Amino acid sequence: MSQFVGREFFFGLFLMLSGAIGLTAAMALSIEKIEKLTNPDTGLSCDFSVLVQCSANLDSAQGAALGVPNPFLGLVGFALVVCVGVTVWAVPHFARWFWMLFNIGVAGAFGFVVWLIGQSIYVLGTLCPWCLVVWLTTLPLFFFVTARNLREGVFGRRARRVGALLWPWMTLVTVAAYLVVAVLAQLRLNVLASII
Repeated sequence: MSQFVGREFFFGLFLMLSGAIGLTAAMALSIEKIEKLTNPDTGLSCDFSVLVQCSANLDSAQGAALGVPNPFLGLVGFALVVCVGVTVWAVPHFARWFWMLFNIGVAGAFGFVVWLIGQSIYVLGTLCPWCLVVWLTTLPLFFFVTARNLREGVFGRRARRVGALLWPWMTLVTVAAYLVVAVLAQLRLNVLASII
């Protein structure tokens, strides 16, 4: 019992920190979006170069893919992640359906972020600094939430073994995902040449 509570304590902390980092990035992007809407000709504080900027991403159709500016969705989504993290400390035993719905939401965010990564690198040709923070937060959030739910039997008893096997590798999986994004950005945008 104490082992479960201990694991859930750190998992709740992970959710709170991930949510807080993502929420900070979403807030910064939301402020930049509002600034852009009120003063379209202004340069944004996150516009560093042609390659590293927020304006191109925020002004694009991809920046409001679901009809609402993406940062506003991030405000809601990451606030929910923080709430779940805090609540895990108070109520470590949520119903199975709750974890399934949470995992579906995180999986949706992961899929959306993977699409946005592709759009940013291959279509827009830019790297938005605050978007990068959102990407770097959402990828491990999906990996760890899914592995945790597998390990705890949310997806059935058989899945527990899979989760137990995957759990120790989640940090490595996250680093590998970061490397994939970095390599794709380098191959397509030649990021290192623009920095040096």
